Amino acid sequence: MYIASQKRKENIAEYLIYMWQVEDMIRANGLDIDKIQQNIITPSGLDEARQRELREWYESLIDMMRREDIQQKGHLQMNRNTLSQLVALHQTLLKDPRFPEYTAEFYRTLPFIVELRGKAGEYAAGEIETCFNALYGMLLMRLQGKEISPDTAAAIKQISRFIALLARDFHLDEADKLFPHDDKE
Repeated sequence: MYIASQKRKENIAEYLIYMWQVEDMIRANGLDIDKIQQNIITPSGLDEARQRELREWYESLIDMMRREDIQQKGHLQMNRNTLSQLVALHQTLLKDPRFPEYTAEFYRTLPFIVELRGKAGEYAAGEIETCFNALYGMLLMRLQGKEISPDTAAAIKQISRFIALLARDFHLDEADKLFPHDDKE
């Protein structure tokens, strides 16, 4: 909860990946709040009041996961909404000639996206979701201590650069600093 809140303010991409990880941690604990208390909350070392808040947060996420029927796989609607916001911004940036750096970075990333979609059979996933799936997959590989090939590392580096630009622009847009206001006469 505290980490998610901080990441949401600072880096939307890290926030989304973190929330996907939280969903998987909830699943790994069988959507059982007592197991989450034992394995995640108590070891956090937070004071009692913060542990109580964290428990309530996990309980609310578990409830949402059950109501949205994503106990086994999938993402919470709030996380899908965040991804949709990023996709909408991505499409806006590509169409706007004021963002050549973003467009160029996207086209440098596109071959990796196409290759990943082909390997994963993710033709239904859009470009941005494919990028997030790749970044999350890389996180899981690192957590599992799996070896990463040089080609995969190069692809992830490019995808990371591109998603970092999108995340930066997302926060600028939220602060109303991305698109200058034209004075109307």
